[in-house]
Amino acid sequence: QVHLVESGGGSVQAGGSLKLPCAAFGVSYSTPCMAWFRQAPGKEREGVAHIYMFGGGTGYADSVKGRFGISQDNAKSTVYLQMNNLKPEDSAMYYCAAGPLPCSLAPDGYKFWGQGTQITVSS
Repeated sequence: QVHLVESGGGSVQAGGSLKLPCAAFGVSYSTPCMAWFRQAPGKEREGVAHIYMFGGGTGYADSVKGRFGISQDNAKSTVYLQMNNLKPEDSAMYYCAAGPLPCSLAPDGYKFWGQGTQITVSS
């Protein structure tokens, strides 16, 4: 069983930065993909970034390429989402997820989810 706990959410002005940690317990070779998703009110859940925990390969949504970075600290069993140059349209609930291969940005590919952390970007 995989247990995920996000933190680091909050409010920031446009152009600012935030780093979201996701503490991951129980990740194994059966759930080697971890990803960050976001969902704004009235919108579908959107994949933001994914990472392969046993090789480090990553993928990003076009909307965040060049601004967001996903990374891992295996010693701490933590995945991070570094968010730079934040925009008001980045405001959403951000979720961490874990699942089997292949790693992707599709929500259906992930089996385990955290409770989410809210990000609000003001203009």
